[in-house]
Amino acid sequence: MAYIKVDNLRLSYHVLVETGSIRKAMISNLLGGFVRKKKDNKNIVTIDAIRGVDLELDDGDRLAVIGHNGAGKTSLLKVLASIYKPTSGSVRISGEVESLINTGFGLEMEETGRENIRFILTLLGRPINSIEQEIEEISEFTELGEFLDLPVRTYSTGMQTRLSFAISTNIKPEILLMDEMIGAGDHRFQEKAQKRIEQIAEQTKIIVLASHAEALIKEWCNKAIWMEQGKIIDVGGPEELWASYIKSMTS
Repeated sequence: MAYIKVDNLRLSYHVLVETGSIRKAMISNLLGGFVRKKKDNKNIVTIDAIRGVDLELDDGDRLAVIGHNGAGKTSLLKVLASIYKPTSGSVRISGEVESLINTGFGLEMEETGRENIRFILTLLGRPINSIEQEIEEISEFTELGEFLDLPVRTYSTGMQTRLSFAISTNIKPEILLMDEMIGAGDHRFQEKAQKRIEQIAEQTKIIVLASHAEALIKEWCNKAIWMEQGKIIDVGGPEELWASYIKSMTS
């Protein structure tokens, strides 16, 4: 049985700014969260990215996380993915977690596509006895053919995106964390990518999706939370919460 239980989660980090600079004036708007000045050093501010979040999800839950840019949505996903360590509070998770927060793997330009696949799978800790099979699956999905045996520096941006997407989505998780929907390549390949994400989602026990896409939220999710300045300000069904969120932007 998969589950996620978060109790009084808090995440804070420090940012160094220049006194009186434009950067300082912009920080509260761009970085999101709740901004606090450090008393003993005016050039350091503390960003409270997540402030006292409680969350509990079980098998079958599909959670939409909505809110303005900088509300703490991606920070929450990164804590659940163990990318960020909480400042305080607890996170308990049962089940294999995979995240599609950022598919932009740092590809090695001088290595071939196939060599990049092997290296990244090894880096991700895939079992040695399954890597060769995964390489073939990923290679087929990319549709790059003979280009996979050429250096990645010879690829177009679209080809590099295809390769990164194919690697990052060759997964079978129990818990899937997603930050927006992923675009990859031309229109035909985007449709193929969309189907792949849908297949992954169908086999996943829990999904946490941070998104601004109304149709996707209503189609995929059965629960929703609304975050602002690092806090959950409302909980409910996707449709009703989305309506409240949109109303708040127009009122």
